[in-house]
Amino acid sequence: MSFLSGFIAIIGPPNAGKSTLLNRIMETKVAIVSPKPQTTRNRIMGVYHGDGFQMVFIDTPGIHRTRSALHKSMVGSALATLQDVDVLVATIDMENPDDPEMSQVISNLKGIKRPCILAINKIDKGAREQLLPIIDSYSKKHRFDAIVPISAQTGEGVEGLLNEVKSRLGPGPRFFPEDMNTDQTESFLVSEIIREKIFLHVRQELPYSSAVTVEDMTEASNKNLLSITANIHVETNSQKGILIGKGGSMIRSIGASARKEIERRLGVRVYLDLKVRVEKNWSKDTRALKRLGY
Repeated sequence: MSFLSGFIAIIGPPNAGKSTLLNRIMETKVAIVSPKPQTTRNRIMGVYHGDGFQMVFIDTPGIHRTRSALHKSMVGSALATLQDVDVLVATIDMENPDDPEMSQVISNLKGIKRPCILAINKIDKGAREQLLPIIDSYSKKHRFDAIVPISAQTGEGVEGLLNEVKSRLGPGPRFFPEDMNTDQTESFLVSEIIREKIFLHVRQELPYSSAVTVEDMTEASNKNLLSITANIHVETNSQKGILIGKGGSMIRSIGASARKEIERRLGVRVYLDLKVRVEKNWSKDTRALKRLGY
């Protein structure tokens, strides 16, 4: 039998559970998650290996109405992915099936001649009798190749989703070695972990005005210690004050939480030095966005 392979984009509006789904498929954390929408800013890849096949999943930023240069970059990244993959998995939140952003998602699916599967996510939180009306409604909105109810949180239905994806793969090469599950560099992984902790520790809008860059990563082999210096970029002095916190309490909490996860993910002791820098209106400046990796 031919080896099957292909690239699969996970798309949908913000907060539909796309990153949680990727992590569930991979059975390990490759994408950061938080309860806040628009946590994912870059395309995140996970390589799923099976007997005779390889699926390369790409988690994308939520498709939504854009307001700033950062949002335009995020949505542009997601939409560009639609043209580069073999199969699409559109994800909706069962608790919010009428999300107005879904109209933009479906509009962008029109004319794309690739298999598209609809995953109705978070069925563990919704009433099951609501499923049939949702399925009926979306069957009329777009000609999906399959509609699969799932819970990315518990794993229910995910195996069925994978089977639907696999059945639509064509013969192809093994794109990545079997011991590789993501293409993320260590510095990108570190920056994402720090950014996730900002989302989890800081309330309101500040996480959306922050970006993280890794300045230096140096390993002292004789001490089994990885020394990391990272910058957290914010847009105003008041945001810097909030992020640092009274007596440095907030930045210490973020740093301690990030350091523990980095150590767990990389398997090495870590010294983490976080610096907060003000870069006025970086999310609206296209040059700053490129410099910060967007």
